[in-house]
Parts: sequence; C-alpha cells; structure tokens
Amino acid sequence: MHHPRKPYVAWLAGAALVALAACESSPTPAGPMAARALAAASAADPGRAGDPNLRQLDHIVVIYLENRTFDNLYGEFAGANGLGAAAGAPLQVDGSGTSYATLPAVPGMASIPTTLPNAPFNIEQFVAANVATRDLVHRFYQEQVQIDGGRMDKFALVSDAQGLVMGFYHTTNLPLAAEAARYTLCDNFFHAAFGGSFLNHFWLIAAQTPAFPGAPSSAVAQLDASGGLVRDGFVTPDGYAVNTAFSVNAPHPSTVAAALLVPNQTFATIGDRLPEKGISWAWYAGGWNDALAGHAGPLYQFHHQPFIYFANYADGTQAKAEHLKDEQDFVGALRTGQLPAVSFVKPYGLDNEHPGYTDLVTGENHVEQLVDAVRASPHWNHTAIIITYDENGGFWDHVAPPVVDRWGPGTRVPTIVISPFARLGVVDHHRYDTTSILALIEHRWGLAPLSTRDAAADPLSGAFDFGAQRGEN
Repeated sequence: MHHPRKPYVAWLAGAALVALAACESSPTPAGPMAARALAAASAADPGRAGDPNLRQLDHIVVIYLENRTFDNLYGEFAGANGLGAAAGAPLQVDGSGTSYATLPAVPGMASIPTTLPNAPFNIEQFVAANVATRDLVHRFYQEQVQIDGGRMDKFALVSDAQGLVMGFYHTTNLPLAAEAARYTLCDNFFHAAFGGSFLNHFWLIAAQTPAFPGAPSSAVAQLDASGGLVRDGFVTPDGYAVNTAFSVNAPHPSTVAAALLVPNQTFATIGDRLPEKGISWAWYAGGWNDALAGHAGPLYQFHHQPFIYFANYADGTQAKAEHLKDEQDFVGALRTGQLPAVSFVKPYGLDNEHPGYTDLVTGENHVEQLVDAVRASPHWNHTAIIITYDENGGFWDHVAPPVVDRWGPGTRVPTIVISPFARLGVVDHHRYDTTSILALIEHRWGLAPLSTRDAAADPLSGAFDFGAQRGEN
C-alpha cells in the first residue's frame, strides 16, 4: 500500500546549500565558513523553529544496531533497490584490478565453499541466521578503498573475511522484516562516516569527528604521498580519532594505556542542544550498570558509548548520572509512562547483530521485544521508533554512497521507521544518512544544527504521513 508523500518541512534555500557544499570540502569540522553555513541553514529553514506537523511526535526512540548493509539483510525486500538491481554491478576484483574467477575463500569458516561464484550468495546455505559468522574488517581507510570511487568492487580484496563480504540473508526469514513491511523501510540510507562503530556513534550524536591532538605516534596512521595507507592507526595524521579507541572516562578497558585514551571532547552534541530547549533525553545501553560498576559483561562494547568521550559527561558530572542509563531503565520508563522525549537505545553485544560475537536472530528478537514494549506503553500514539545500523560491518552493498566530505557517508545500511505516523507498507527512496536522525530531532524541537552535515540532511521527510494518526497496537 503506497501513501502519497506529505511534505512536513521547508527545505534549505539554494544559497544555504551552496554554502554548505563549500564548507564540506574543508577537512576541518568547524571554523568561520562552517559557522556562516550553519547560520545560513538555520535562517533559510523555518522548520527549525518547530514544524507544526512534527509537533505530533512527543517521543523519538532510536535503536542503534550493528554492522549490516542493506543488501546483506533487505536485498530481497519487494519494491526496494536490492539484489535484483545489482545484477549489473561490477564484480569484485583482485589487487591487479582483474575480476576474481570465484570469490576468495573465507578464512576460518570451512563450511563456506571455496568455489563460490563472484556474486552475492546466501549465507544461510552454510551458516544459519541464528549462528554467528566470523567478523569482517570495517575501518576508516579500508572502507574507502573498498568503495573504490563508487565501483564497490574491492570489498573482498581489502577484507580479512574475503568472500564473506558478498553474503546475504533471506529477508523473509528475518524477525524485523515484518515490521519493515508493515511500516516504512528506507532503502537509500547511508551510515554517516567511513569505518566502524566508534566514529559512527560520534556522528549519530554530534555529526562530527573527535580530535586527538598529540596522540602517541604508535596510534597515528601513516599515509603515502597519494593518500594510500602505509600503516594503520586509530588517529589520522592531522589528529582525528577515526577507529576504535576508548575514553579517559569510565567505563573503559583497564588494559588500555592511559596515553592511548581519547581526551575529553568539547564540541556540542545533541545531548547539549536538547536541554537548551528543556527537552528530556537519555542514552540507554545494555550492560551499562555492570560496566560502570567495574564488572562489564564479556560482550559489553566500551566504544559504543559516545557520550562518555565528552567533558560534559565526564566522571562525576550530574549530566552523566542523569542522562546515561542502563537499557533496563528504558523498559522501566515505558512501563511508568516516564519516557524522555528522545531516547537512544544501544543493546548489549549479544543483542546488537554484530558479526563475530553474536547472530542476527537473537538481536532481532530482542529489538522486537523493545518495539512491542513501546507499542504497549502509554507513549505509543505519539512516538516514532527508528531502527538503524551504525555501519556496514565490512559487508558489500551494490549502491555507491554519495560523495559529501572527507568523513563520508559510507555504505548503505537498513533503516526502519515504526510509528502511528509512519507511512504504511512503503519503501522510502529518499536519500538519508545517519545525521538525518539528528535533523529530525532538530526540526521537531527547533534546535540549531551541530555541523554542516546535519544542517543539510533530509530529516526523514519521506517516512511520515501526519495526515491521519492510526494509533494501532
């Protein structure tokens, strides 16, 4: 069932877009040009003063999962730009640029044949969806090489998992596929920044990249004259942290040397913008209480907690105690009718779908329980749930990401919008990236943008129909 799109924002004027595009070419996330572009964006966009249609949303819930591409999960979804449209995509190539005759063997996974055609293949032939596969490399410089200027043909070459990059799952078998079919599935949504979870979590909450000035030389990547990677590291040569690293604040692994801990960041996050308008919010993380008490669970991921990297949420601050909570507190808030206006939910490792240490089915069943809890709560009639993935996890996708700035966007990831106001049974083809979630929050409550990226982002304009609230359970 296809509902006509109902626009709900006044879009950026052409002059503001030109200013934003010029600013995005700069390698620095801030500066005079950025300030002027952001001011122009805000002035040109009356929606940031509070769009009347968006005021029907009292609550926005973001469930942030791990490491899947659109083709990996929803490549078979009817009406989506999926595997059916990938038949003419370039084949995976080796180091000489020659197409592989067969996909390279997957190290450590003897159940996957070594003679697979150079094409997408169904993983479930060899490994069930309720069994974890091995992990795949997903790092800042490596993903840019894999994308290969939009050809998307070097995923197998660069990956330590080699042929596994081309694997996919049958969409109809996924627990969340029914939600995608019932509500809105976005098939043109890209993760905000190249690489892995660490950087993309920053972009989810701040649309910027953290800095690590004076990082130890052992942590700094080395590039050749043409920008090729000579030696990897988690810090760029000009001092930005882009790969997995840990905060000076708790919790962090006790085994990491103090000199390698990322210093407190001071640029603004959405957690700073919301209180300026008196808007409540919280970040809910599975396993948080145990980790904060010093006995993190074996699958607790320290680098999935972006707010702890900021001075405003440093150890001992009231803001940390007030806004950073355990996932069980999210469920409790639903039961008592005390849900904040904005909730970020980060499941514990077992439940986040990350290859290598967990499986798909466990995570999707957990998310379905969270969605059902929202629908059963008194908040449901005015809530939007956004389920998305932090990044591609090293998996291939046939759609080339747009070229915006030095940070990304990266590869396409699945995103589902569930709400009484969501368009029903629709595949939304509008172009989004992770910062579109920030833009939606900003437009709803009239907040200033955090960077040029969220200032220009489409705030999920094609996912909602505010003409008729359905309020179904």
